[in-house]
Amino acid sequence: MIGIIGIALIFIMVFGGFIAAGGKLGPILKALPYEFTMIGGAAVGAFVISNDGAAIKHTLKDFKKVFKGPHWKAEDYRDLLCLLFELIRVARSNPVGLEEHIESPESSSIFSRYPKIQADGEAVGLICDTLRSASMNYDDPHQVEEVLEKRIEANLHHALHPSHALQTVADALPALGIVAAVLGVIKTMGSIDQPPEILGKMIGSALVGTFLGIFLAYGLVGPFAAKLKAVAEEDGHFYQLIREVLVANLYNHATNICIEVGRQNTPGHNRPSFSDLEEALKEVKRDAA
Repeated sequence: MIGIIGIALIFIMVFGGFIAAGGKLGPILKALPYEFTMIGGAAVGAFVISNDGAAIKHTLKDFKKVFKGPHWKAEDYRDLLCLLFELIRVARSNPVGLEEHIESPESSSIFSRYPKIQADGEAVGLICDTLRSASMNYDDPHQVEEVLEKRIEANLHHALHPSHALQTVADALPALGIVAAVLGVIKTMGSIDQPPEILGKMIGSALVGTFLGIFLAYGLVGPFAAKLKAVAEEDGHFYQLIREVLVANLYNHATNICIEVGRQNTPGHNRPSFSDLEEALKEVKRDAA
């Protein structure tokens, strides 16, 4: 909703201000289809050239995040802490019993209580791989933390690709607008024998290309790229939380301390309060009893 409001504000303020100043939309609307074909087509072509098929699909798939925002919400962070609490308790009280949960998370009674997390392959992979490594005595906290950090960085790099791809297009759009404008000037020069009022309209149409390239770059595509970057970085905190809790577990801190480490490393606007988390953990204990 916020994204739609932002787009509406851009169009209302830009074109509303233009009309209020005495401008007429007629010349812009008349030239717009041709200019947009040249500029938009060139931008799409450049995007396709600079990305492979998987990256193109990834970018198109992520486009909805501009309007939907981050995938992980405040309740998901609370659920993640509860899930990790359950798994760590099982790992310490019944290491053999943990195997059924980390080897087959899709059928695990613990993971199934948190379907949104269970459906995320990367979150499940981070949790299960780390707990499995600990059960195999690969439990040096420093080494595990380094491995997890590199894995999370690689995932974030992949998640940021759509943002980088769109930003590249945004950077190119002003220049593509100039290309369209130059073509318009060339067309105008071919009609130099026409009356001034006709030449004026032709020059105005040519300048629409410059306007459109800049407008698309800084009014739409650039902000879209910035939003995708912010969303990817926001969702990245979810996986960092997994690292913090599981590394704390390797230091053999008490289970509640591990979860508190995770809670305090949760971004402020998604962080559950201590009392809310305590209540959720009590419910988990009651269900497990």
